[in-house]
Amino acid sequence: MDTKDLLKKVRKIEIKTRRLSDHIFSGEYHTSFKGRGMTFSEVRQYQYGDDIRAIDWNVTARYNEAHVKVFEEERELTMMLMVDISGSESFGSKNQFKKDIVTEIAATMAFSATQNNDKIGLILFSDEIELYIPPKKGRSHVLRIIRELIEFQPKSRKTDIGQALKFLSGTQKKKAIVFVISDFMSEDYEHTLKIAAKKHDITGIRVYDIREEKMPDLGMVSMLDAETGAIELINTGSKAVRMNYEKQYHDKVNYFKETFSKSGSGVVNTRVDESYVTKLLSYFKSR
Repeated sequence: MDTKDLLKKVRKIEIKTRRLSDHIFSGEYHTSFKGRGMTFSEVRQYQYGDDIRAIDWNVTARYNEAHVKVFEEERELTMMLMVDISGSESFGSKNQFKKDIVTEIAATMAFSATQNNDKIGLILFSDEIELYIPPKKGRSHVLRIIRELIEFQPKSRKTDIGQALKFLSGTQKKKAIVFVISDFMSEDYEHTLKIAAKKHDITGIRVYDIREEKMPDLGMVSMLDAETGAIELINTGSKAVRMNYEKQYHDKVNYFKETFSKSGSGVVNTRVDESYVTKLLSYFKSR
C-alpha cells in the first residue's frame, strides 16, 4: 500500500471511529472506567447538602464558619490495546475481514480514551510480540496506532495469547485498562491471564466470522491453514471430520469465555456482520 492510499484509509477510519467515540463511547467509557482515586481540589464554604464528613475543621475554626474539602476524581488512566495480528485474523466472508473490524474497534477505543485525556499504548502480537508502542496521549499518537494496525506485516502467522499477556505484565507496572482483541483461537493462557488480571482491568473482545463455526460439506477440498501456511487435502464430506472441526472450534470459544470470566475479566463477542457498536455499548452499560 503506497503512502497516499494509506493516508486515505487512516483518514477514513478516523472519521468513522472518531464520530462513534465522540457521540457514543466517550461518556460510556468515562463512566465504566473510573480514575485511580480522588485528589484534593480546594476548600470552600459549606453548602446545604454537603457531606459533613468533608468538613475541614482547621479552616472552619480559623474563619469561624464551616468549610469543606472538595475532591476530584483523578481521571487520567492508561489504556493498552492488545491486538492479535496472526494469520487467522485475515479470514473474512461477509465483505469484511476480521482484521478490518479489529482495526475499527481498536481505533474507536483509542479515540474514546483520548476524549478522556488518557494515554494509549499498543501491543501487536502473534506467537511473539510483533510491535510495542508505549502509552502516550494525543491525536497524532492515535493516528500512528491506526497506521500500524492497517499496514503492519507480522513475522509469524501463529497465535500465543499467553506470551502477549506475559509481556503486558512485564511492561505495565501501573494499573491499566486493557482490551485484548482477537478471535481467541488459542489456548493455555489461563495462568498468565490470572496474573495480569490481578493488576489490570482486562476485557477480551472476540471478533469472529459465522462461517468459521461450521465446516461445509464440499467433498475433498484443499485447505490453507492461515496460521501455519500448510495446505492440506480435507474430506469435508466426512461427518466425523466436520464434527471434530466444530468441537475444536467450540472448545476454544468456551475456553475463552470461561477463562476470562474466572479471572474476573470482561467478555465481549462480536461477529463481523454484526454491529460492534451495539455490543460494546451493552458491555459498558452492564459494568
